[in-house]
Amino acid sequence: MSNTPLAFITGGSSGIGQALALRYVQAGWRVALVARRAASIESWAQEQGLDASKCQAFAADVCDTDSVVAAAQACIARMGVPDVVIANAGISIGMDSAERSDIDVMAQTFATNNTGLAATFHPFIGPMVARGSGRLVGIASVAAIRGLPGHGAYCASKAAVVAYCESLRGELRSSGVKVLTILPGYVATPLTAKNPYGMPFLLQAPEFAERAFAAIQAGDSYRVIPWQMAVVVKLLRVLPNWLYDIALAGRARKPRGAAPAAATPPALPK
Repeated sequence: MSNTPLAFITGGSSGIGQALALRYVQAGWRVALVARRAASIESWAQEQGLDASKCQAFAADVCDTDSVVAAAQACIARMGVPDVVIANAGISIGMDSAERSDIDVMAQTFATNNTGLAATFHPFIGPMVARGSGRLVGIASVAAIRGLPGHGAYCASKAAVVAYCESLRGELRSSGVKVLTILPGYVATPLTAKNPYGMPFLLQAPEFAERAFAAIQAGDSYRVIPWQMAVVVKLLRVLPNWLYDIALAGRARKPRGAAPAAATPPALPK
């Protein structure tokens, strides 16, 4: 196996995942990228001039635990145990609890953003602990701090990411494996492009990736990006409910949408 450090990143076909992958490659790392459609990763890698020694694609649906575990095991077999694992794959869909179909949206959101995150970490914990080093990075959101209208599924799922990563950090405290929770503010990606409301302190994906890379390398346990949103988060934590409700009055709801259909990924290459 190569001695060049390796980053394993889910949601690697666009947005934050792709920007993080490029930042790691620029730093001299190898990257293993996971997405439902591995072909899109391979096309991107070719555009960037990255061969298999720098970037490899693994097809998996993080909603399917066996699928993402198989991708992780294939990565270990082909590329080795990663130094950094970034559970970035996630969905953001508006919901209305008065609508029966939106309960399915909520279930799909939790399956992707929470169970999928834990399933991403699972195959690497044992090997990392045995090695005595590694970093597990969960991508949460500032939406984890307070609920937003029409955003119940997403806010709840990201609050769960924060709590889960904190629990895992305590479990691995003396193992040499670090756990970092990153809470992005607004980042310009396909996920946020259709938001019908203002997005203060909006970052471009490469700028977010630069700051996230620095936080991971620094060994942080919790980081809000950008720092301006960290100030907002601290204020939101202490804001009384009556004042928070007034502040949100008239805010546009997150648009409703159907849960994405589960895809059966192609078989992983041997």
